[in-house]
Amino acid sequence: MKKSLRKGLIVLSLTVAPAATFAAPLPSSVRPAIPAEVQQLICVDYRALKNSDTAQQLKEQVLPENLKQFETALKGIGVSTDRDVDTLTFVSYRQPKTGVQIVGAAQGVFSLKTVTAKLRLKKIKPVKYHESDIYPMSEGMEMTFLDETTLLFGGGPALRGAIDARDGYVQTLDSNPDISNLIQDVESGTVWSILDQKGTQNMMLSALGDASRLADYDTIKKHILGSRYSMNFTNGVNFDLDVITTDSVTAATLSSLVKAGVLYKKMNATPVEKAALEDVSANSDGSKLQMHFKADDKQFQSLIRTPLFAAVSR
Repeated sequence: MKKSLRKGLIVLSLTVAPAATFAAPLPSSVRPAIPAEVQQLICVDYRALKNSDTAQQLKEQVLPENLKQFETALKGIGVSTDRDVDTLTFVSYRQPKTGVQIVGAAQGVFSLKTVTAKLRLKKIKPVKYHESDIYPMSEGMEMTFLDETTLLFGGGPALRGAIDARDGYVQTLDSNPDISNLIQDVESGTVWSILDQKGTQNMMLSALGDASRLADYDTIKKHILGSRYSMNFTNGVNFDLDVITTDSVTAATLSSLVKAGVLYKKMNATPVEKAALEDVSANSDGSKLQMHFKADDKQFQSLIRTPLFAAVSR
């Protein structure tokens, strides 16, 4: 899962009055452009990326390594992520011949007319793919509009694969209930993510560390189906992770292993990290493993530097 984790995305918001809330539902224009073979999907309320030390530390910790390329590419067509983008969605999906591909979708206050006018001034011309106009961007990326205020962008093969899904040439997210059914319970979060079976299996192995040796993890992982997490930032930081399994026994076993893993990590943790790990809880609810932590800014900034958080959040 390291590839998908490096390409994962998570951001946060602590930039407004505590009474305000943010959410990043999956834009209706983006959903049809997501191929069925989704590996990871992350949605972010990108308005929330400003004026918070905690936000910036989390950004450095868990945003994809190529985020700066995406931001630079958007700026090259006159779109400022700080000023113009409301919601940012990243999709990692598998293609049989080319492997994992990643596309981004930016929804905001920019408009098709404004962006295309700037492109014409720069004498940048589109090429047709199906019925879509595809424009070159910097950093080797390309873009197209999904609607008046939503840009889809990425490398050429990744972008065309998403357009193929939108235009009905390949199956889409909605034909994959194992993934699509994970979305509803988390998309009210400021930041949320879903991860497929293979990615979740590897994520849990990384998160458990030495604790995975306490049980036959190769057997357990066959019963892991997928995962989702959400983050919200009202009255501190709340992080909730669900790992979906086939049965209650698997969920209870994973809960015990996570608790053991936290204890292992405390043994080599700094005093500040130990205090942060005290806020991590794990339990099983039917066939779900549930992990949760709630922390203030200082505790959270300590927690995001722990291997446990890195494993479950990227």
